[in-house]
Amino acid sequence: MALSRGLRCCQRVFSWIPVLIITCVVLWSYYAYVFELCLLAYLLIFHVCFVMFSWTYWKSIFTPPASPCKKFQLSYSDKQRYEMEERPDAQKQILVEIAKKLPIFSRAQSGAIRFCDRCQVLKPDRCHHCSVCETCVLKMDHHCPWVNNCVGFSNYKFFLLFLSYSMLYCVFIAATVFQYFLKFWVGDLPNGPAKFHVLFLMFVALMFFVSLMFLFGYHCWLVAKNRSTLEAFSAPVFVNGPDRSGFNVGTRRNLQQVFGEDRRLWFVPVFTSQGNGHYFPLKNRTSESHNPLLANEDMWEESDDGSEEGSLGESPFRFDDSYLYITTFFVVH
Repeated sequence: MALSRGLRCCQRVFSWIPVLIITCVVLWSYYAYVFELCLLAYLLIFHVCFVMFSWTYWKSIFTPPASPCKKFQLSYSDKQRYEMEERPDAQKQILVEIAKKLPIFSRAQSGAIRFCDRCQVLKPDRCHHCSVCETCVLKMDHHCPWVNNCVGFSNYKFFLLFLSYSMLYCVFIAATVFQYFLKFWVGDLPNGPAKFHVLFLMFVALMFFVSLMFLFGYHCWLVAKNRSTLEAFSAPVFVNGPDRSGFNVGTRRNLQQVFGEDRRLWFVPVFTSQGNGHYFPLKNRTSESHNPLLANEDMWEESDDGSEEGSLGESPFRFDDSYLYITTFFVVH
């Protein structure tokens, strides 16, 4: 038991190594650009890019992944009934009866209601269990080691902005350092520390930009199709079978689900995503009367403690989740 706890502690410590690598590279780029090159004409724009990059990176790292609210947890009586039942078919029927009270439309590959044995919750649509964060994450996209956090409903907008401002930061550095890079190759740059920084600033900026460009383009395509990375690898299953475009309600509305309706806030790292992550409009249920994002007050009753059940609740892969996480790690990163 103590050994297992020690291994988990070591895992948490080592999981911060990618974040520290990115942080060190960015801090070095700041030092090299501001103190070594000291390009005064560009410092104002540089600091705007640097602040927006740092802000979005911070939000991506430290925004807790949103978990299902209490109404998706089994009650004490339901839990006892489920655990005492030994027949798998009977257990599935118990979950079906409980799910009738909840806005759950997706199913497991077997057609059963998706249930997490570890968190003891019925999984809302697009929710998956992350074995790294050890919790179920609403609209989970993937677990990103570079932010040491799950990318999901609560921080997907921040992650997209982090990618975009990272690209802008790299492009700005490469564009303004390029003339000095040319001087380095023709030998017109005087010897000194700046010569070393010019070479590596250009190389690192271009290397990161190329990597980010493909990742950002992929996520732009996902947003336009209203898919998560997990859903791109394995189509969500509904009562009528798998449907990769089950949540696609049109490009404009897909964008609004992530960024909100106020376009002035699209590029600011504040939470503006629609809904609460527990349910999403379906492709064949796009009218307002069937749109949970617009009519959630009709679908949720008031909870026993007086709070709205549609709230996020406390913020903090079995077969269908674990293999997707491993595949996503190697393909996306």
